[in-house]
Amino acid sequence: MRFNIIAGLSLVIAVAAGALVGSISPRASASSSRPLPTPKSKTQPAPASQRYLNFFDGKFDGQEVVKTDAEWKKELAPMEYAVLREAATEAPYTGALTKNHQVGIYYCAACGLAVFSSETKFESGTGWPSFYKALFKENVIEKEDRSIPEEVRTEVECARCHSHLGHVFDDGPEPTGLRYCMNSAALRFKPAK
Repeated sequence: MRFNIIAGLSLVIAVAAGALVGSISPRASASSSRPLPTPKSKTQPAPASQRYLNFFDGKFDGQEVVKTDAEWKKELAPMEYAVLREAATEAPYTGALTKNHQVGIYYCAACGLAVFSSETKFESGTGWPSFYKALFKENVIEKEDRSIPEEVRTEVECARCHSHLGHVFDDGPEPTGLRYCMNSAALRFKPAK
């Protein structure tokens, strides 16, 4: 009987671990022919790491933050790591900042570089925080993303630590016509004083 209980608990733990791992989708590898699936919708946003983050409000000064994957994994919450370091996408309408209407600045959740302002945030109806302009052009890197076959997108990374923030599309409002579609897990918000 004791063996059956232990075996049963082992099965429950294995199933739970499999469900947790399957709830996030890391970046497809360069050799992969298809993208990995978007994580399943959750009723509550994934918790952000509770670590202290030193916010940097100005233009990127060229000083990059370089850490190993092991260091990032230790510092970031699992969903933050999946999004920021593996280019996963959180499910729409699940992010903590999607419906945030406070005045303030949005920072890279990995390194604290200021990337967007509430002044350029708008309701896109997509389920992700959307902005029509980066706070400073120097603070983000835009690069071609071909992770989905037969579709070319523009990935947006933090210029300071090269963490994945989201994508930018050309269907946004004036004055830029751009929609920076960001993951809440990739951002930290600091309200204006």
